[in-house]
Formats: sequence, C-alpha cells, structure tokens
Amino acid sequence: MASLRCGLALASEALGDRWTLLVVREAFYGVTRFERFLGDLKIPRAVLSQRLSDLVDKGVLQRMPYREEGSRTRHEYSLTAKGQDLGLALMALLEWGDRHIRCGSSPVELVETATGKQLSVCLATKDGRVVALKDAGLRARPAAAKTKSSGRR
Repeated sequence: MASLRCGLALASEALGDRWTLLVVREAFYGVTRFERFLGDLKIPRAVLSQRLSDLVDKGVLQRMPYREEGSRTRHEYSLTAKGQDLGLALMALLEWGDRHIRCGSSPVELVETATGKQLSVCLATKDGRVVALKDAGLRARPAAAKTKSSGRR
C-alpha cells in the first residue's frame, strides 16, 4: 500500500521513538557531547549510544572527534542540514503537546530571535500566504512517468 510509504510513515519509522526525538531536541538546544546528553535526558548509556549511532547512520547528526588535554579522543554530535530540517516538525510537535497533552504553557516557547516575539507553526503557500489547517488537504501525486530504457547494452 503506497500510503504506508509516505513521508510521514517513513519519518515515524526513522524517528518514532521517544528517546530519538529527545536526542534530536537536545541537539537543537545546542547539546553536542555524550555526557551532556546523558545528564540532560537521564537516558541509559547504552540507549543513548545506540540512538546517536542511528542518527549518524541516518544522516541526521554528524560525529566529529575532539580531544581535551590529558583525555582520550571523544566525539561531538551536531545536526546536519538533514537534521536542521527537522526543526519545523519538532516545533509542531511541541505546540501540539503543549495544547493537547500539557494543556498549558510550556517551560519553553518558540520566539523570533531578533524581536523576542512568540511564533507559531503554520502552513503557508509558496508566496507566503498563511493557510489554516482546516483549509489544507492531501492529494495523491500523479504516478511518476516511467523512463524509457537508454538503449545501452
């Protein structure tokens, strides 16, 4: 079934576990080092190690070596462009969680850095017109045209 391979299905397969989303959230907060992820999330060490490896393998995080004087080489983790692109989806989940699960204000809020004004996630057309979710819909794309053989033998 094609709907099981849509972007949402694939994204939830790649990121659909609580720890994975929280590791990515921490990376957005600027956390880069294993021990800091561990301390902030109170996550089991083995689980964190696996989630970081998975996120590196999926191209969401990149691993970079560093070495403090007198210590062994360790790794930092930072968001790739692919990881940065998760920001809007995470902010939408934050808003949804605050509205429907927390049922109140969050300890964090999304703001415009230049002005400090509160932001909210919305849908917009390519020309910048904001559209309400109730006025948006999904439609199937036309099947991709089959390409002809190049004739190489």
